[in-house]
Amino acid sequence: MTSIRPTLFVTGTVLSILAVAMLIPAIIDVMHGHSDWRVFAGAALVTLFVGLALVASNRHAPRRSVGTRQIFLLTATAWIAASLAAALPFAFAGLHMSAADAVFEAVSGTTATGGTVLRELDTLPPGILMWRALLQWLGGIGFLAMAVVVLPTLNIGGMQIFRLESAGGGDRAMPRTARLVASLTGLYAGLTALLTLLLWIAGMHRFPALLHAMSTISCGGFSTDDGSIGAWHRPAVEWVILLGMLMGGAPFVVYLQLVQRRWRTALANNQLPWYFGIFLISTVVIALWLGYYLDLKPLPALRHAAFAVASIMTGTGYASYDYTLWGGLPVTMLFFLAFVGGCAGSTAGGIKVFRVRILFATMRIQLIRLLHPHAVLESVGDPVAESVLGYLFVYALAFGVVAMGLGALGLDFFPAISTAASALANLGPGLAASVGPMTGFADLAEPAKWLLAAAMLFGRLEMFVLLVLFTPSFWRS
Repeated sequence: MTSIRPTLFVTGTVLSILAVAMLIPAIIDVMHGHSDWRVFAGAALVTLFVGLALVASNRHAPRRSVGTRQIFLLTATAWIAASLAAALPFAFAGLHMSAADAVFEAVSGTTATGGTVLRELDTLPPGILMWRALLQWLGGIGFLAMAVVVLPTLNIGGMQIFRLESAGGGDRAMPRTARLVASLTGLYAGLTALLTLLLWIAGMHRFPALLHAMSTISCGGFSTDDGSIGAWHRPAVEWVILLGMLMGGAPFVVYLQLVQRRWRTALANNQLPWYFGIFLISTVVIALWLGYYLDLKPLPALRHAAFAVASIMTGTGYASYDYTLWGGLPVTMLFFLAFVGGCAGSTAGGIKVFRVRILFATMRIQLIRLLHPHAVLESVGDPVAESVLGYLFVYALAFGVVAMGLGALGLDFFPAISTAASALANLGPGLAASVGPMTGFADLAEPAKWLLAAAMLFGRLEMFVLLVLFTPSFWRS
């Protein structure tokens, strides 16, 4: 049988950290004289009690027993437990949220998805606004650590090709696991501080600037206004957010390499040309469309197109303009860009650029072999290609199941497929007007919200982390 004691120990540690984080919005509510500080304090006590109980009762769990199965289990369990605990402040604050709404909002935060069931965001208590941004910020660094430390060891969807870049390559390649996570956390906090400063200079007040910086670097997308970034009507703010989204969607190990002055290694990252190439080509095409069909001037058309492409590709979900109204080619392109996603080793969602690159490389090799059966070609590697194809099959199957489930619950065709793609890619808002960036998900039926919460977790945990738990052989010794 698979030992669960290490899993319970790690889950307890995560809950304890989350409980301490709940004190931050509690302090903010106290400073603003809002009574919700009692809700955060109570939720923190309950979460801390459960967390410390799990830690204390499993502190002697043998570390040597932590293998691949335990890593799968503890990753899934810790994320689910954190999401349920994070829902407590939403459920008991004065927001009148049902259990489905509270869990949806919490899962959307911890997975850095950004879909929301809340409206009139500018009237919400400051503690709740901070809690939403903080959940995304913590979820972003949690996924970042999982992407560069955990997933490469599990051979999920081709992630094994990054094993040497993360924790297993020695001091000359990259710091080992503990040092790597510490370095990433420091870098993550530093970029958050930089974006906060830039947004403040661009015209945001300090508190919204901090919240948007936290949601931007995590590719989360929770805003403090129903109109998203467009509500500020400041091009400078949009350019800063655009920069932050592109930074969040790029591999964070590249930033560490730049800090270490390993310029050639950083520039040799084979994801970056694809990442910026897709971004630039899509931006130019959509900008030309906006200029021709919507009569936008060149600079606004370029700004709104670049903002939308970066937001959709990285799964941030911010909007400077309601892109669901663009119609035709732009919405179709944005729909497919949601699947592409950002780079591996980033906080972005989606399939990831490196998998798209591997697919194109595999297709090219197959085409050449048809013409030249005896040619000696440099291939990606069968295990990597097979794991990528397996991942994509599961992704397509999950997309179909979620879309059909939403259709069965009352959504029309395009809102159903748009929302399913958005949840699995951790994008947040859909591309249909009824679930768009200015609308949210408040009007969905509660079963649809539960389904989307599950889809968000499924997508953020790279699918196989949860799927493997349902195989009978996983639980055998």
